[in-house]
Amino acid sequence: MPFHKTFGIDLGTSTVKIYSQEQDTMITEKNMIAIRNQNQVLAVGNEAYGMYEKNPSNVSVISPMAFGKIADVTHTEMVLQALLEKSSAGGKFGNTLYLAVPSDLSEIEQRAYYTIGNSNRKNKIYMVNKTIADAVALGIPITHTKGSMIVNIGAQSTEISVIEGGKVVLSKIVELGGKQLNEAIVNEVRKQYNLHIGNRTARRLKFSLAYLKEDIREARKVVGIDSLSGLPREGIIPSDMIYATILPVIQRICEEIQFFLERTPPQMMHNITDQGIFLAGGTTRIPDMDWFISQATGQRVRLSSYYELCTICGLKEIIGNKTLQKWVK
Repeated sequence: MPFHKTFGIDLGTSTVKIYSQEQDTMITEKNMIAIRNQNQVLAVGNEAYGMYEKNPSNVSVISPMAFGKIADVTHTEMVLQALLEKSSAGGKFGNTLYLAVPSDLSEIEQRAYYTIGNSNRKNKIYMVNKTIADAVALGIPITHTKGSMIVNIGAQSTEISVIEGGKVVLSKIVELGGKQLNEAIVNEVRKQYNLHIGNRTARRLKFSLAYLKEDIREARKVVGIDSLSGLPREGIIPSDMIYATILPVIQRICEEIQFFLERTPPQMMHNITDQGIFLAGGTTRIPDMDWFISQATGQRVRLSSYYELCTICGLKEIIGNKTLQKWVK
């Protein structure tokens, strides 16, 4: 058994991404925990997600993260430790953990990240600013950039940041993301069709029917619960309804980006205009999201092909490159 193992960890509201340096592998699991009678842990990760919206009344299936930050330290710690074990963690003298953390954290919130990573008191904990990890994965020359904007649209929050000269100089977390889009779809389907669908179904509709650029007319068959009879029933959901439903939330995200651009100092703004806005995060998988943001802001948008894996890919590079260690706390 190796004396020490090194892992990169990106704790997202929807998923946990873990990179193992020893095995050079990544795992992605749902950030969920299933608890029976408020004290018995039944499952974590993808296994817990399999119970989501199917669980009996005495079983709670929850995400211990909210809006990109730790909401429940104890449950987050349980999820992380279980997934680390799945990644073959457990060096004789503990593990080295590189945790990606949001830019705008209080001391108490930073302490929460340290606590969940060091439950066995043997681990070495390092923190990497999430924006810096994204920048590394996106190929931005961190030290030399005179202003680069990164927008990471996640499951429940959007982090907008500007880096300059190796530092995050402006950052803001907006509480808008993929989950709010899912909830909007659930509510609209119930309103228009008297049909209750789950968030998992709404998520599938979002990615398959939300065409933001072209007026493509398609539809998907879904199964839900009839709001009047309480019995299972099928329904046909058209793409134009999905588009109209998610549009207000996406427009609000664009407005926040535009407001952030207006706050950016002119000398940095010149460089951002020249480079374009860098876009990452799982919600950017919605078709033509980059085009829509470009139209709304008037800026060129460069979409990361890593999507939700952008941060963990940046952590992987930082762990393996000594010259990047100066951005590790």
